[in-house]
Amino acid sequence: MPSQLQFFLARLRERLWVKPLLACVLSVLGVLLAHVVDTMPFDWKVPEIAQGSVIDLLKIIASSMLGVATFAVASMVAAYVSTGQSATARAFPLVVADDVSQNALSIFIGAFIFSIVALSASTNDYFGKAGRFTLFVLTLLVLATVVLVFVRWVDSIARLGRLGAVMATVEEATRQSIQRRRRHPHLGGMAADGPPCGQAFRATESGYLQRIDMAALQRLATQGGWRITLAVLPGALITPSRALGYLRADAPSAEPIDRQELLKAFMIGPHRHFDDDPRFGLVVLAEIGGRALSTGINDPGTGIGVLGSLQRLFVQWSSPVEPDEIECDRIEAPALSLEEMFDDVLPAIARDGAGTLEVAERLQRVLGELGACGDPQMRILARRHAELALARSVQALTFGPDLARLRRRHADYWDSP
Repeated sequence: MPSQLQFFLARLRERLWVKPLLACVLSVLGVLLAHVVDTMPFDWKVPEIAQGSVIDLLKIIASSMLGVATFAVASMVAAYVSTGQSATARAFPLVVADDVSQNALSIFIGAFIFSIVALSASTNDYFGKAGRFTLFVLTLLVLATVVLVFVRWVDSIARLGRLGAVMATVEEATRQSIQRRRRHPHLGGMAADGPPCGQAFRATESGYLQRIDMAALQRLATQGGWRITLAVLPGALITPSRALGYLRADAPSAEPIDRQELLKAFMIGPHRHFDDDPRFGLVVLAEIGGRALSTGINDPGTGIGVLGSLQRLFVQWSSPVEPDEIECDRIEAPALSLEEMFDDVLPAIARDGAGTLEVAERLQRVLGELGACGDPQMRILARRHAELALARSVQALTFGPDLARLRRRHADYWDSP
């Protein structure tokens, strides 16, 4: 699936009205299907269904589904509020995109619309014998679907918005983003080596870079005989004074490139997204850990859980993977900096957990294991952050045996040959 379509579909998943609207359209089409059956020549083959029984069943669905849908919305809103209070507001788009809750709400609203439309049509003798039978079967299917979805949704809503579920959702979104970046280390283009050179081009607005349409840049560069070197990656804060990239002509006779079309390839908005920005997922996990380790909450278990998520994500980053074939040979892009990824999360956890032995000790263990994963750069970074974290804890821990225990944990990984 093209990346532009994937990005568009991901944004639609974050809108609560999309699936309910589709369910409403399907509900109306279902009622019309029952009427279409009346025009087919097998009226004698279907059993006779009393119109009153269909109407009574539709009344039951109509009277109950609106209340159930209202209850579903109230439960989802409560879960969304809980996400912002217990985890971080930056995780809100992931919780909203929960498929189980969106599907449940869509089914409940669709069943309500189906019952209202079908009830209006039935009371006005809109259906014949075949149509009434078809409508009866569809009503039973709707009722069975509502029951099954409700049972599944009750189990899901009990977890939606809970801290553990939010952490798992953020970790999974970050894992997918890291996997995509590992397959496309330069966003599908060439590696940008050395200092950038050429004609700089800049945006006319401020915000976060959400996505770069590499296919559009490749097309513009090919048509005009240019090469483009990107200076920013998704997640960067863009201002009119910051260069987005640089243009280099293959020959003096290169055709002028349309700057407006060039800027359209850079999607800039007020918020960061998880799709093409692995660092954002790490920042969100750090925010969850920082909130849990604050003096008002004092939840070291969540801080340790965040460290476990970070360890799994960094191990995935260091694991070998075969990059996909380069698709944009006229575009050069920088690689994601592992040093910046470490700096995004570890200083915050080390600062907030410096005075808690359990967290400080787990941080030393995580950094020690990352240093032993076989990646030379990661070992250097892990050791540096382990030493900084130990220095913070030396100032924060006042009980001598705790500090001695932490020093031993640090020495287990870094003082051995």
